[in-house]
Amino acid sequence: MRKAAFLDRDGVINRKAPQGQYITRWEEFEILPHVSEAISRLNAAGWLVVVITNQRCVAKGVISEQGLDHLHLKMSSALAKQGARVDAIYLCPHELDEQCACRKPAPGMLLKAANELSIDLGQSWMIGDSNIDIEAGRAAGCCTILIQEQRNAQMNADHCVQDLHMAVSTILAISSQKEDAPTVSPSL
Repeated sequence: MRKAAFLDRDGVINRKAPQGQYITRWEEFEILPHVSEAISRLNAAGWLVVVITNQRCVAKGVISEQGLDHLHLKMSSALAKQGARVDAIYLCPHELDEQCACRKPAPGMLLKAANELSIDLGQSWMIGDSNIDIEAGRAAGCCTILIQEQRNAQMNADHCVQDLHMAVSTILAISSQKEDAPTVSPSL
């Protein structure tokens, strides 16, 4: 079983579109500072990097699923050119009122990724910029990190940081502490 960092897309990897708007063209897609470095650090440490994103713009007809796949391919290629590998992308194309198991805060995308990629959810992390990301991570049994510019008193994540770079530093530090912890053998 492998460990993974599940990343929400908008607000974690790229700058969010204004409220009520969607990113539908590559020219609108702005990768946030230090994202490629952060993902590269996860890659080097042996973590899978899996994007988990709600994209109701497909259900609204703003972009086709093929158009979104093309946008994600461009995102992955741009990150790869900077030494950062995205191992998989899972998306929910459904509208808010559709009864699906994949739309966050439901854990469906994380559970599907875990099944398909042999991921140990208990050793994995969900990194997002909203409470629905955190709820999905918790429902799947992952540790959680909320990315917020300013700390929110109502935070329900395990950790709260300012950006993906700090999130990765937190994950790798905690992971290192767990690996360095002495194992206690029962006395005979």
